[in-house]
Amino acid sequence: MWRMKPGMAGRLFVAQVLVLLTGGVTLGLVAAAVGPRIFHDHLERVSGAVDAQAVAHIEEAYASASAVSMGVGLLVALLAALAVSAYVARRVARPVGQLADAASEVADGRYGTRVALPGIGREFDTVAESFNAMAARLADVEATRRRLLADLGHELRTPVATIEAYVDAAEDGVAVPDEDTWSVLRAQTARLRRLAEDIAAVSRAEEHQLDLHPRPIAAADLVRGAVAAARPGYEAKGVRLRERIDATAGHVDVDPDRMGQVLTNLLDNALAHTPPGAAVTAAVDRDGTLLRFTVTDTGEGIEAEHLPHLFERFYRAEPARDRERGGSGIGLAIVRAIVAEHGGTVSAASDGPGTGATFTVTLPPA
Repeated sequence: MWRMKPGMAGRLFVAQVLVLLTGGVTLGLVAAAVGPRIFHDHLERVSGAVDAQAVAHIEEAYASASAVSMGVGLLVALLAALAVSAYVARRVARPVGQLADAASEVADGRYGTRVALPGIGREFDTVAESFNAMAARLADVEATRRRLLADLGHELRTPVATIEAYVDAAEDGVAVPDEDTWSVLRAQTARLRRLAEDIAAVSRAEEHQLDLHPRPIAAADLVRGAVAAARPGYEAKGVRLRERIDATAGHVDVDPDRMGQVLTNLLDNALAHTPPGAAVTAAVDRDGTLLRFTVTDTGEGIEAEHLPHLFERFYRAEPARDRERGGSGIGLAIVRAIVAEHGGTVSAASDGPGTGATFTVTLPPA
């Protein structure tokens, strides 16, 4: 037969009642064993002035009075303690029950649920604050997931639709395979391949499955290599690409290929958001005991509300414009994951639209 288990308040109340009963019984037994003996010793000291019958009567009166007073005192104390125990049990159990209900709502997908601080101790307040922070983070993750699926659908839809249109046209005899047709098909399949590779790369990085081969390398060499690789694209668009290297930067212990990918992604991102005639600067210097790589542009800038989300998968500050540029929205997510695997941090800063942006990678020195 199924029986309902008592809740936390009931368990707390029963536990406190057991403690009170144990204390009361112990008090009674000790008083009954010790009190009469001490009283008898005092009477023996004056037994010469008091006859034996009077002594027996006094001891009997003392035992009776002690039993009555002890019983009444224990009963009153027990009732008062039970009232306090019931209040404390409810007071402690209420926030726990609210937290359990809120957790159930979050488990059902209602990530806007929050719990109030119970105000019964720092530990309970910390648990409530942690729960609210977790719920807020889950809400952000869910919003990112929905945006990711929507953007991923768009990224797949465009090349697939283009390929499908060319195939249909070829089947209907409207278009004949020529160099332009093959060029378009190659471009769209390459776009699909890049998207698949980017998703796989960021997944491996975020799951700590990157195959890293770190070794000491001059920080200046990393910057020079990334700038050299990106320069043709900059020249084609008419954007000036400069480098600034601190002679005291020294060496850094990283995987050169992966860190080169980080700097290349940052330079590609800067190029996409910098108009012709503007400039981008790649630099490395020492910030105390750390090495700091920066990519600074004088382009479009970023609104403050977008800065905390730039390194999330598929996040775009301007979705429509970035889609036209052909970016997958994963490059900065890959940057963050690779830098984190190297024990570093990455951040973005901008004073707003039209003021440019600076991306900073900080790594421990070799």
